[in-house]
Amino acid sequence: MARRRMLSLLGLALAVAGSDPPERDAMRPLLVLSAGGEAVTGLLLLADPQLVGRLLFGGKIVGAGMVMSRIAGISLIALGVACWPRRDAENSAPRALPALLTYSLPVTAYLAAVGIDGQTVGRLLWPAAAGHAALTILLARAWLGGGRIGWWKR
Repeated sequence: MARRRMLSLLGLALAVAGSDPPERDAMRPLLVLSAGGEAVTGLLLLADPQLVGRLLFGGKIVGAGMVMSRIAGISLIALGVACWPRRDAENSAPRALPALLTYSLPVTAYLAAVGIDGQTVGRLLWPAAAGHAALTILLARAWLGGGRIGWWKR
């Protein structure tokens, strides 16, 4: 089920990358995908840190790790809310893109490093790293393209 969800997210990210929506709403799908994904992850961390720890890292979270996991969950919810696109998505992008990119790029690198180390790998570690890598690429391209999704088409 989780694998299907990850493939759906990656499919959506690829669809967003390949689409040519009207310029006014071009950033909305990417911001919804990124901000919404982080907020949902935050809710999962807040509700059940053990589940997230087991799926990502194949281990239990104990003691202060439970508190830190829930604080991280609250932070991800805040990031998702702060970066959620407003009705005028073009005005949301200038602040949301760098914020989401600042989060996604180091998380991608860290998840990949944890996976390469191989000591704490859960079933969803590599799909999470791949999903963050895809989002990081889409966010970076949109940011470098001046906040336009269709920037690669001439």
